[in-house]
Amino acid sequence: MKESSELTNVPACSRPAPPESRGNGLAKLRGHAFRAALPVIAPICFLAIWAYAAYYTANEIILPGIQSVGTLLAHPGQSLLSMGSLASNIAVSLARVVVGYVVAVIIAVPLGILMGYYATIYKLLNSFMGLFRPIPPLAWVPLVLAWFGVASMANLLGVEGGQLYLYLNNMKLSMIFIIFIGAFYPIFTSSIYGVKSVKKALVDSALVLGAGRADIFLKILIPASAPSIVNGMRIGLGVAWMCLVSAEMLPGSLSGVGYLITHAYTVGRTDVVIAGMISIGVVGATLDTVFRKVEERKFAWQCLVR
Repeated sequence: MKESSELTNVPACSRPAPPESRGNGLAKLRGHAFRAALPVIAPICFLAIWAYAAYYTANEIILPGIQSVGTLLAHPGQSLLSMGSLASNIAVSLARVVVGYVVAVIIAVPLGILMGYYATIYKLLNSFMGLFRPIPPLAWVPLVLAWFGVASMANLLGVEGGQLYLYLNNMKLSMIFIIFIGAFYPIFTSSIYGVKSVKKALVDSALVLGAGRADIFLKILIPASAPSIVNGMRIGLGVAWMCLVSAEMLPGSLSGVGYLITHAYTVGRTDVVIAGMISIGVVGATLDTVFRKVEERKFAWQCLVR
């Protein structure tokens, strides 16, 4: 009895674990290690295939090696092809995307909310807006060039000199329009869907309690439809970033990662092409991750109503 009482007084953390628990703990550790390794398996396989294909072809123009591309990515401030550094071109491209994307959000979200709430506006504009939705952004290029030519934000704002002119002159209206078209429809359709998904009982209850139209929009429709709108904004940003390369191939472009890729191809610098493509992917994935984190933090309550 004394020995058993002494054993029971030993702290649990210092007692030897039973064989079954040690086995379960080892299995859990292996499971955690396997889940942690899953995200890196595909990149490692991809790099292995790339390295083998580059070694097999032995042609830097067809497929450069990992080391040459990695050197460019490791030195983003290095000047490339007398066109500035990779980092500076990415910054110019990102500025263009932000301008076109912000314009799309400013127009698409209010219009989508109005069409989602007012049946009359929906019937008036839905069929008309639907005519333009299937048109790819690239199909607008000839028309956009005829409309805007090489005009830029500097021309639109009347800036004619100075450092500000150099920045604004890179914001060609044709490029911004292509990016705007790419981002507009995902945000627009998600806004309509989000408002139409709001339970009618919430709106009716607020009206019975004396809420005005402004209260309906600000306190019911916008908060309830916000998850759908933010998801549309996330998709729209990805589409806008994809439209960037085609936008920067338009006449008048002298900078940007898309223009850098196009020019590098013409001079046979495939390593610069791949480095630019990887940069586009990394920046796009980073922006998408930021939106996903915002959704997880601000709209975690969605899980409770499903």
